[in-house]
Amino acid sequence: MALEDRIRALRERHSSLEAQIQQETNRPIPDDSRIASLKRQKLRIKDEIQRMQHELEPG
Repeated sequence: MALEDRIRALRERHSSLEAQIQQETNRPIPDDSRIASLKRQKLRIKDEIQRMQHELEPG
């Protein structure tokens, strides 16, 4: 199903963003604006995943 594939892709992107956040955080001089931007992207994806999952729920 296309919606499930989209959710899977978004979860992969969410995980990738988390890895990028961790990588940036562990740098000697982290770029706070980059971290904030990555976190905003991650939150938008999380919200989209939740919305799509709600669409999949029967009822």
